[in-house]
Amino acid sequence: MTRGPAMTICSDNSLAQRLERTEARANAAFVETRARLEPDSGACWIDVGGTYAMFDGPESPITQTFGLGMFSETSDDDLAELETFFSERGAPTNHEVSPFAGAELIAKLCDAGYRPIELTSVMFLELGTDRPKRALEAIATRIAEPSEADVWAATSAKGWSTEAAELEEFMRGFGFISANCDGGFPYLAEIDGVPAAAGMLFLFDGVALLAGASTVSEYRRRGVQSALLADRLDYAAERGCRIAMMCASPGSQSQRNAEKNGFRIAYTRTKWLKA
Repeated sequence: MTRGPAMTICSDNSLAQRLERTEARANAAFVETRARLEPDSGACWIDVGGTYAMFDGPESPITQTFGLGMFSETSDDDLAELETFFSERGAPTNHEVSPFAGAELIAKLCDAGYRPIELTSVMFLELGTDRPKRALEAIATRIAEPSEADVWAATSAKGWSTEAAELEEFMRGFGFISANCDGGFPYLAEIDGVPAAAGMLFLFDGVALLAGASTVSEYRRRGVQSALLADRLDYAAERGCRIAMMCASPGSQSQRNAEKNGFRIAYTRTKWLKA
């Protein structure tokens, strides 16, 4: 995949708001899907001053907030309401905070007993309408049919299982919810008709969120993820998206791959845990 046109979008508060809201909406769609498919899960979310707070189970990585301090000043009452939302459900309080939320919010979190536990690179790419088609014809990609949610989930989980064996069962259940999300497009990459990789795509208000990419171990280093990335970006551009975003751990292989394909870092986000 070659890079798109030169960047004209700057990393600023306006871009950060769009990126944070896109990820928040994708996660809200996930939580709503969990609630629909598993009514006894208690999955739900609330909006507190523009901050989306998600509950998907005490151990779920989605159980946290998105957009804290990005759409309104976070008051002590707002923090208390968010903490109550999580504590009533037996979950820890986690906030992922953009640096564009400001230093005053960081000071407030420190004073309230929060500590930083994780960093995430939030990356973006400006999409053009003249993106060239990729050359790896041996790799076919497509959006999985609704009846193939289990296939997508199994492929995704198999890719993650080589990272940590205990992840496979969790990721299979997690993937089944993802594959059924409103606003989501579960992509499969296939070689000779066999699923080799999986990745998610969410489209909201002209922003494409790429997430959940994993490759089955025997198909790695064959350009599968590059093909999956290129085709998802093409699909998003064809539907009017002008910005694509991805999130990764700083310095990770995922970040390096994204940067090789034209993404750049918009900002580094910090996850804060209530001690």
